[in-house]
Amino acid sequence: MKTLHIITLICACQIAGSALAEKADRSKPINLEADKVTVDDRNKVHTYEGNVVLTQGTMIIRAGKVVITQDLEGYQKGVAYAPQGGLAKFRQKREGRDDYVDGEAERIEQDTRTELTKFFNKAWVRSGQDEVRGEYIQYNGVTENYVVTNGPNNTVLPGQQGGGRVRAVIMPKGAGAAPAPAADARPAAPPSAAPAK
Repeated sequence: MKTLHIITLICACQIAGSALAEKADRSKPINLEADKVTVDDRNKVHTYEGNVVLTQGTMIIRAGKVVITQDLEGYQKGVAYAPQGGLAKFRQKREGRDDYVDGEAERIEQDTRTELTKFFNKAWVRSGQDEVRGEYIQYNGVTENYVVTNGPNNTVLPGQQGGGRVRAVIMPKGAGAAPAPAADARPAAPPSAAPAK
């Protein structure tokens, strides 16, 4: 049972996407905090409930509930559910970079068989200065490709004005690109010129 417990914790800590993970995190100790833990060894299901915090190295996952299942071949699937009135969140340092991947959604799923990480409802992922937002985000840990849609479960709703659209911010890859001003920001007033004499 102890081996399965350690394996399920490792699976839970991979929710942020294995390809982006800081490789050194895999050898770090895993820490888990929850109000309640339920283990069903017969069906290979572990459930962590109440203010769940999983950490391993630079990785941290916060959720109201995390359920981890294992199939007959040993592949695992972790599902993090948002706390009431909030969102499930993760953060992890990127391999070889001095920045982080951050994400949040009402539900986050990670499957070790397919290496897909899926974010459902009010989904948002930021990698460095780039970010995407939609109702569904799928990240492929092998190809490092994203799919973002404005409908649930990879569906696309007919074009809508304002809300219900996929949003992305892609920053230039130049050195020190300054962030774009907010839409409601007003340009600074020009300095007043001294009167000519």
